[in-house]
Amino acid sequence: MQLIHIGFGNIVAANRIISIVSPDSAPIKRMVQEAKDAKMAIDATSGRRTRAVIIMDSGNIVLSAVQPETIAGRIDKDLSKDDDV
Repeated sequence: MQLIHIGFGNIVAANRIISIVSPDSAPIKRMVQEAKDAKMAIDATSGRRTRAVIIMDSGNIVLSAVQPETIAGRIDKDLSKDDDV
């Protein structure tokens, strides 16, 4: 199982991630609000501004204060490191 650091000591399982999106568009804002209402949102921002919304295969949504590009880069880096082994 590959674990990815999403900021402030928080880690998610890379194989459970469906997508990583920016929270700026109206549909994503609606999705986040609906997840919060349904108690399916996990806030991993430590009180900071949400910069990435991670959609998990379990239906949970993880909010992160790290840019989506940074998280994607960490996934790519970790996956390429596993290919070298």
